[in-house]
Amino acid sequence: MSSPLTHFDAAGQAHMVDVGAKAETARVAVATGWIAMQPATFALVRDGGHKKGDVLGIARVAAIMASKQASSLIPLCHPIALTRVAVEFALDEAASRVGCTVTAETVGKTGVEMEALTAVSVALLTVYDMCKAVDRGMEMGGIRLLEKAGGKSGHWKAED
Repeated sequence: MSSPLTHFDAAGQAHMVDVGAKAETARVAVATGWIAMQPATFALVRDGGHKKGDVLGIARVAAIMASKQASSLIPLCHPIALTRVAVEFALDEAASRVGCTVTAETVGKTGVEMEALTAVSVALLTVYDMCKAVDRGMEMGGIRLLEKAGGKSGHWKAED
């Protein structure tokens, strides 16, 4: 009896999924998340007034770097040659919240969902790290996959 979870074999042992026979296809994943903070902290981030520098610029670079390290951080994740990683931030002043959306792309035998999710997580952690001296109560949340395309399972989009 095989497991419905692809990272376990019939005996329940963890293994890396064999993607060797899969066709290479264009693959895309979009992930999102947010970090909420005090209004004064939000103003520092928004205005670029933080003494450590451009918080969102550093978080963007951190996200891109993290996307390339997903397989080093997640035990059964395949190393992937990414062809594109785009990081976007959305400022929600009313909620004192910064949203992050990452699009990861490749042409390969396995998807890029983990790369996009890792990138969002590390971007938000970087904002936290840069701002923790002025706001230790920041909260991160909403980290999830919005969309994926490519491969045998085709296109999937989260319901709103």
